[in-house]
Amino acid sequence: MLEEVLTYLDPRPGEHYIDGTLGDGGHATRLLESDPTIEVLGLDRDPLTLADTAARMAAYQGRLHTHRGTFDELGEALATLDWPPVAGILLDLGVSSMQLDEPARGFAFRTSGPLDMRMSAGDGPSAADLVATLDEQALSEIIWRYGEEPAARKIAAAIVEARAREPLTDTLALAELVEGIRPRRSGVHPATRTFQALRIAVNDELAQIDRFLEHALDWLAPGGRLVIIAYHSLEDRRIKRAFQNWARSCVCPPRLPQCVCDARAQVRLLRRKVVTPSDQEIASNRRARSARLRALEVLQ
Repeated sequence: MLEEVLTYLDPRPGEHYIDGTLGDGGHATRLLESDPTIEVLGLDRDPLTLADTAARMAAYQGRLHTHRGTFDELGEALATLDWPPVAGILLDLGVSSMQLDEPARGFAFRTSGPLDMRMSAGDGPSAADLVATLDEQALSEIIWRYGEEPAARKIAAAIVEARAREPLTDTLALAELVEGIRPRRSGVHPATRTFQALRIAVNDELAQIDRFLEHALDWLAPGGRLVIIAYHSLEDRRIKRAFQNWARSCVCPPRLPQCVCDARAQVRLLRRKVVTPSDQEIASNRRARSARLRALEVLQ
């Protein structure tokens, strides 16, 4: 959603912008190309992705700054550069194509690879570690809570039964196990929700969003804009709720006849309804089909 991101960020000459999920640098490149005086700070938790993207974007040296870390650690990155609150922040919460297309990273379930799923290689327990060590109830809770998978209990039971015979360390093996529980009935692979749940648990993704939202407005200057692209309902609900709360001009209980709270809106929603990809973009990039964009502007 490159064009939509640029429209809602509305980049201005001489300003500083944050790409909190740098990935392959597509959004950051468009920001830098929009004006030769703009500077961008790109964050990514994956050192391999960060190094590769920085090398490919070497032409923007001096205007592109990179920081290894997660977007909830943005305050530390800003302090390192001694930047004041910025004119715009972008988060694209999807897994990058560079990670999805590399079987060794363990995100994809259509090809064989190690069951890893860590955004930062070697950082913390892998998906294979969770599958090997969690009991049936804990696995079921993760698959239900983070994947909203109706067959969570059956899948967890099948995992425990399978690992008793041999370690479950391969992505394709796990995908086939899930497909045995939930036969394919549509174009979406039956293992999609289970893999999503394990990835979220491994990388602590929802807690990172919560921590970011707690401080996001402190990192934006008056008139600054925040654009977030989410890919599933668990992410989008948190973002929607935060945006709506910030945009409220009254927090009094509904039963009161008039406002007595003296609260005021902190932001202006740039669009009330969520922005979704065009049919043309979905046709050219199937991975964009679940993208949901929300945008706001901090009030002066």
